[in-house]
Amino acid sequence: MVELRLLGPVELVATDRTVDAGPPQRRLVLAALAVDAGRPVGTDALIGRVWGTDPPEGARRSVYAHITRLRHACDRFGDVPGEGLRLTRRSDGYVLEADRQQVDVHRFRHLTDRARQARVPDTERASLLDEALGLWRGEPLSGLDGAWAQQMRQAWRREQVAATVEWARVRARLGDPAATIGTLSALLDEFPLVEPLVEALMRALHSTGRDAEALLCYASVQRRLAEELGTDPGTALREVHQAILRGNVPGPAATPHVVATPHVVPSEPAGPRRGTVPAQLPFAVGGFTGRHEELARLDALLDTARPSAPAVVVSAVSGTAGVGKTTLAVHWAHRVREFFPDGQLYANLRGFDPGGTAANPAEAVRGFLDAFAVPPARIPPGLEAQTALYRSVLADRRVLVVLDNARDAEQVRPLLPGAPGCLVLVTSRSRLTSLAAAEGAHLLAVDVLSPDESRSLLADRLDARRIAAEPAAVAEIVARCAGLPLALAVLAARAAAEPRMPLATLAAEVRETGSRLDALDGGDPATRIRAVFSWSYEALGPAARRLFRLLGLHSGPDISAAAVASLAGVAPERIRAPLGELTRAHLLTEQLPGRYSLHDLLRAYAAELAHAEDTAPDRHRATHRLLDHYLHTALRAQQLLGPPADRILPSPVQPLVAPEEPADREAAMAWFTAEHPVLLAALHQAVREGFDTHVWQLAAALTPYHQRRVLWSDWFATHTAGLAAARRLADEAAQACALRNIGNAETSLGRPAEARVHLERAAELYRRLGDPSGAAHTHLALGRVSTQQSRVSEGLAHSRRAVEGFRVAGDRAWQALTLNNVGWDHAEMGKFRDAIAYCEQALALIGGTGHVSGEAHTWDTLGYAHHHLGEHGEAAACYERAAALFHDIGDRYYEADILAHLGDTHHAARDPRAARDAWTLSLALFEELDHPDAEALRARLRLPPDRDPSDTVLPPRA
Repeated sequence: MVELRLLGPVELVATDRTVDAGPPQRRLVLAALAVDAGRPVGTDALIGRVWGTDPPEGARRSVYAHITRLRHACDRFGDVPGEGLRLTRRSDGYVLEADRQQVDVHRFRHLTDRARQARVPDTERASLLDEALGLWRGEPLSGLDGAWAQQMRQAWRREQVAATVEWARVRARLGDPAATIGTLSALLDEFPLVEPLVEALMRALHSTGRDAEALLCYASVQRRLAEELGTDPGTALREVHQAILRGNVPGPAATPHVVATPHVVPSEPAGPRRGTVPAQLPFAVGGFTGRHEELARLDALLDTARPSAPAVVVSAVSGTAGVGKTTLAVHWAHRVREFFPDGQLYANLRGFDPGGTAANPAEAVRGFLDAFAVPPARIPPGLEAQTALYRSVLADRRVLVVLDNARDAEQVRPLLPGAPGCLVLVTSRSRLTSLAAAEGAHLLAVDVLSPDESRSLLADRLDARRIAAEPAAVAEIVARCAGLPLALAVLAARAAAEPRMPLATLAAEVRETGSRLDALDGGDPATRIRAVFSWSYEALGPAARRLFRLLGLHSGPDISAAAVASLAGVAPERIRAPLGELTRAHLLTEQLPGRYSLHDLLRAYAAELAHAEDTAPDRHRATHRLLDHYLHTALRAQQLLGPPADRILPSPVQPLVAPEEPADREAAMAWFTAEHPVLLAALHQAVREGFDTHVWQLAAALTPYHQRRVLWSDWFATHTAGLAAARRLADEAAQACALRNIGNAETSLGRPAEARVHLERAAELYRRLGDPSGAAHTHLALGRVSTQQSRVSEGLAHSRRAVEGFRVAGDRAWQALTLNNVGWDHAEMGKFRDAIAYCEQALALIGGTGHVSGEAHTWDTLGYAHHHLGEHGEAAACYERAAALFHDIGDRYYEADILAHLGDTHHAARDPRAARDAWTLSLALFEELDHPDAEALRARLRLPPDRDPSDTVLPPRA
């Protein structure tokens, strides 16, 4: 097997020999390709990594020479199946084609990621970390100079220290702390201020009877922190110090929850890397050219984005449409992502979307909370409360936040972190001067490319000899594209598709197209590129031209290949060719595998063409097909999330529509998550274009997802639109459905009085319609409202009426779920025997209905009732069953919650070992979720075995 080694001297190693990778500069080129193995790296990116922001005049020629020699070296291994290397040239850059496991730094990350999984046994965890740390052979990229190499070194050393701390904790739990002392001591000599490293060494020394050395270690770091940083040791380190003095040091946590971060350089201190680390940046665009001054100004912000800085760093990049703001932002974000070890967030705010569907800040905030795996149960209603939680999650973290295509400062402000250490990069067509005035944003205006930069972009995407051979044609092409990268990229893609056509011919065609459009020009550079769009569009085949026009009718931020097929009315396998043609022509971007997006200017142009070339009935049929695709797929996904409250009978799909078929509950949730912004846009499009039945049915199809993800505001808004559509249709059943959902959403939003009004209207409609199931769901909702208003007996009466209604309707699943509600109400009133009786009835009914979550909640209620009756054995068995079911469906929050209460039951049964085991498992899950309930579990685990845990109660249960 061929390996690329970067964690030490850069080496290319075969099974039986080491291949000379050449002088330092060539090894640096190899390393710059290896860190992105399998992905294209543009020439300018390579130059930046080797020479920085001020490359010498012959840098490009040097890169080409190094690439040639590296290609020869790699070709010697290209034929080894699955284990070889190839270095290839693509239109978007150079690609080192290799399995990422062949590159030691990627192998290291793969092993440490596996070791951090919560349910990996400690023996396996230790083995994985042993192998990962064994990949280190000294200073990474040793012997190589430059800012990029130094940046990589610092980032990778942080990861090495974090993995070493985790390894030491695991070895300590396995009873072998002595084996870690030498490694920890050596690493501490290099990073003397990394407190988790100090803590691990102190624990190891104490465990082997060397308390005096442990206390000396603490005194040394205490002194250095005071002298060099002016701070004291942190809480965890002070607690270990005091515990050693008292002689009662607790064992290390069951799973590592603090990632060490060495103070490598003063300009780059990084906070603790906790829980999930999002990496949301879109694909970087290949062939990035120029913008050296802009990149240098953005680079200068890194030194100010420190935890010790006085405020969050914000940079607002502005410029006309098509000038390359997003490309610049994403390119720079990828270049510096290692400076932000706690994650990179990205949101397209769609501020200038031609369909008018700008993103609500609440949508972006919620997406960011999901990216950090914040449990839905922890997310409060309302933008203000969610923004506060988002800022709490980002506190003490170093995160890069890219807010693309913002409409104005008001759309951005709720998305700004509240504490220093993070950096926010905003792009907008508007110059966001109010952000500079109020938030101290650094403003950066991006202008069109200069003629030299434009020629460089073309040269990077086309054969350089072809460019040099026709300077006059190149000059005219550059002039016609007005210095706009989008126009140049589209034209270069078209030219690359015709390698034998003279550039003079291409220039003449663009000139001719442009003369026809001059009357519509208006002198704005952003509108002049319509000539380039038009020429590229006319060069497409008929199927690709039709598809491009139809994509202009789609209002969502992006679209899947399956939805494209339904929009076009063709079989999914026949859509690949026109999609590929549009992508190669740079008229469409595959931003993620299988998901496509149009630049705003291209979408507006496509919509213009659709209205000019397609008839109104053709456009209507295409929109109908698209809405059918989303509605029917959503209804199929809804069924997999459990028995829905809303029974929707849609009209049959239009001809040539192929809805998607999610395979299981996990696939259904993944589909809803990927398509949620698109579905909201589709619902608003249905409102605008008069598809009222689709409006209320889409709202109903989205309801289970909105409930599971705690998207109360979206739940309310979609059904408000659905109610208006149902009234236009004079459809009383649809109105009742919308009214009930609005009431449920208002209850969740904490507005019980308003909820009661809507629910009582729904109940009246269901009575008039003779719909026992709808009436039962409404009584169930009225029971929730009554409970929220402290009208317990009234709430119980509504729940009983709901049980009877579901019985009459023959709906076993919902009858069982409601019986559990009745049981919980009795438990809350202290009637635990009655609660058990109702829950046993629920379990008898729920089997075979597929509602695993409802079954789990019923076992939880039974556990709660048995616990309060002092029947601890029965309670423990019920809790264990509930925890197993929640684990099976991947609901980590409720699994953690149940395990915590299982620990309480074992404690009450005087079984401290079992209690600690359950609490430890619960703590591991809460820490994995970065949930505040973890602190209560830590407090419980610190209690002496004979203490009652009621002093460390978790929040009240729902």
